[in-house]
Amino acid sequence: MCINPGYACECLTSGNLCEPCKMTAKVRVLEEAHLSNNINAADSAMSVSEPEMDASSTEGARDRGRNWGWMLSAIICLNILMLGCAFVSGGTSSSVNINTSDLQIFILFLFLLTSVWMVYFTIYNSRTENAVFKDRHAGPIWLRAGLLLFGILSVIMDVFKIASYVGYLHCDPGVATNVKVAFPVVQIVFILVQTYFLWIHSRDCVQVQKNLSRCGLMLTLATNLVLWMTAVTEESLHQTVFPDAPTNVTKLSRRQMYIYRADYGDDKCKCSHSSCSIFKDAYYYLYPFNIEYCLFASAMAFVMWKNVGRVASQSNHHHVRFSLKEVYIGPILGLLLVVAGIATFIEYEIEMKSKSGVESHDAAVMTHFVMNIVIVTLMSVCTVIGSAIFRVDHREHISEKNPTRSLDVGLLVGASLGQFIISYFSIVAMVATGAKGHLNRLNLTWGILMVIQIGLQNFFIIDGLHREPFHEVEADTVVENQYVVESSKDGSKLEKVDLDNKPKPDVEARGHGGTAEHKHKLLWKRRVLREVCAFLMLGNIILWIMPAFGARPQFDHDTETQFYQSSMWAVIVNVGLPFGIFYRMHSVASLFEVYLNS
Repeated sequence: MCINPGYACECLTSGNLCEPCKMTAKVRVLEEAHLSNNINAADSAMSVSEPEMDASSTEGARDRGRNWGWMLSAIICLNILMLGCAFVSGGTSSSVNINTSDLQIFILFLFLLTSVWMVYFTIYNSRTENAVFKDRHAGPIWLRAGLLLFGILSVIMDVFKIASYVGYLHCDPGVATNVKVAFPVVQIVFILVQTYFLWIHSRDCVQVQKNLSRCGLMLTLATNLVLWMTAVTEESLHQTVFPDAPTNVTKLSRRQMYIYRADYGDDKCKCSHSSCSIFKDAYYYLYPFNIEYCLFASAMAFVMWKNVGRVASQSNHHHVRFSLKEVYIGPILGLLLVVAGIATFIEYEIEMKSKSGVESHDAAVMTHFVMNIVIVTLMSVCTVIGSAIFRVDHREHISEKNPTRSLDVGLLVGASLGQFIISYFSIVAMVATGAKGHLNRLNLTWGILMVIQIGLQNFFIIDGLHREPFHEVEADTVVENQYVVESSKDGSKLEKVDLDNKPKPDVEARGHGGTAEHKHKLLWKRRVLREVCAFLMLGNIILWIMPAFGARPQFDHDTETQFYQSSMWAVIVNVGLPFGIFYRMHSVASLFEVYLNS
C-alpha cells in the first residue's frame, strides 16, 4: 500500500514500496523512537529525583551530627586542658594554695574515667558487627612497639616511686601522703589499660556510637596531655626554697631538686628502709620515657579521633619492611656519633655536679658545645645530600588525604618551634653582647647551626613522607609450551628458533627502571637515602638523650641569664625545651617512615 496516496507511483500497481515511500517510512520510525525515548527519560528522571533528594537530606543530617560530635569533643578536651593548666601552674607557685595532692586527685579522676571508657569501648565494639573499619596507614607496628616500650619503662618508674614513697609514710600520715602513694598505683593500671587499648584499636575507623567515641578519645587525649604537662613541669623546675631558710633561694640542679621534693626533704624525715636513694635515682632516669609515652599515646588518640566515621581507602597502601641490607656507612657513623655524644655528656654531667672551679666547669661546657656543633654540622651535610637525591628522584607525590601523615607533619613543624625559640633568643643575646670569649662564640655558632639543621631536616622529612614508596619491578618471564613445540612441524620449529634469536623486549622499561643501568642507578639512590635516614635517626637520638637526661648548657652558661634576667630566660627555656626534646624523638619516628619508603 502506498504511504503517499496523494501521488501516483508504482506502489499502487506493484505492491512494493518505492524509494520515496521507503524514506518517509524511515523518518516516521525515527520520530516515534525519539518520542518514546524522551517519554522514558522523563519518567526515569521523575522516579530518581525523590531518592536523590532523600540521599542528600540524609547526608546533610549526617554532616550535622558529625560536626556536632567534633565540636562537643573538642570543647571537652579544651576544658580539661585548661583546668589541668590551672592546677599545674598553681602547684608550681609557693604563693598559690594548691598542693601537689590536689593536682594528683584531679589526674586520678581522669585516670579512672578514661580507663572505664576504654574498657567499655573495647567490650562494645567486640560484640557489635561492622563496628569499625581499619586504616592501614594508622598505628604502624614501630609506633605501637615504641608505645609498648615506653609503657613498660613507665610502669617500672611507678614501681620505683611506690617503693620510695612507702619509706616516707611515717613522715606525714595524712591524706596527701596516701594520695602520693596511690597515684603511681592507679597510673600503672591506667598505662596497662591504655597500652592494650591503643595496641588493639589504633587503626580503628569507628562506625558506631560516633559522638561517644569522639568524646572518649578527646578525654584520652586530654588526660595524656595533662599528665605530660605535669611531668614536664616537674622536670623543668630548677630552683627551690629551703624550708629552714625561707629567704635563701638556692639554685639546684634539676636532679637535686627533684630528689629533694620526692623524699619530703632529708632534713625533715629519713626513709624507713635503706634502698630509698637507689629507687629515687632510678625513677629519675626513667622520667623521660614516661614523658614520651604520654606524647605517643596522645598522637595515637588524635589519629583515632580523626578516623571516627571515616572509611579508609585500601588501594594505595604498600607493604614495606625494615631491612639494613647493603646499608653500612650511615649506621656505623651514627653509632660512633652516639657513643661520642654519650661519653662527652657523661663527662659534662659529672663536672657540673662536682665542686671544682669555674675553669673546669667552663671546659666541660665548651666540650659540650663543640660536640653539639659537630653533630648538627654532620647532620646538616647529610640532610643536604638526601634532599639532592630527592631532586633527581622521579617518584610521584602522594595526593591521598591521610590523618596520620598530616599529624606527623603538623607535630614536626610545631615541635620544632620550641628549639627555634631557644636558638633565636640565644643568637640575639650573643650578638647583642658582642659574642666575647670562646664560649659565647661557640654558643652563637651552635645556635645558628641548630636553626639551619632543623630547617633542612624538616624539609627533607616532609618531602620524604609525601613520596610514593619505591616499587620492585620484576622482569616478565616467558614460558614456552612444550606440547606445542613437540607437536609442531619442522617449519614451526624453525619459527621457534627465529623467535629465540630475536632481541628480547626491555621488560624493565615500564616502571622505575628501564635498562640494567637504570636499575643500578635506582638501587644507588635508594641506598643513599637509607644511609642518610639511618645516620639522621641516630643523630636525633643522641640530641634527644642529652637534654632529656639533664644537660642544661642554657643555665650553666650564664650570658643569656644576665642578658634576659633569670626569670625571663627560665620561662623561655622551660617552655621551649620540652618541645625541642619531643621534636627529636618525633623526628626519629618520621625518619624511620622515610627509611621504609626508600
